[in-house]
Amino acid sequence: MNPSRPYLMRGLYEWILDNESTPYVLVDANILGVQVPQEYVNDGQIVLNISPGAVQGLMINNEAVSFNARFAGVSQNVYVPIVAVLAIYAKETGEGMVFGNEAGSSDPNDPQPVKQK
Repeated sequence: MNPSRPYLMRGLYEWILDNESTPYVLVDANILGVQVPQEYVNDGQIVLNISPGAVQGLMINNEAVSFNARFAGVSQNVYVPIVAVLAIYAKETGEGMVFGNEAGSSDPNDPQPVKQK
C-alpha cells in the first residue's frame, strides 16, 4: 500500500481551512532533499505556514509538499519530501496530526536521494 501521510495531509489541510484556521507544517530540515531557507531552521526543524495567503502554487502530492513563499520579503521555492513532514496542525488551536514512521514510506535515513518532481 502507498503511505497514507500525503492523503492525510491533503485532508487535514482542507479541514483546517474549512474551520477558518491557518495550516502549519512542522518539517525535519535534516532530511535529504528538503529545500527551505536555512536561516529559519531551529534545532533541525522549521515550521511553515502553508495557508493560501502565505504561499503560491502549493502542491501536496505523494512525494512532496512544494510551494513558493516570501521569507523576509525574498521569494523562495520550498520543497519538502513527504517523509520530512513531522506534523500538520492549525495554528490557532494546535489541532492536527503528528506523523510517525509508517510501512511503505521512505526511510528518512536512507542514503538514496529523494526524487524531486
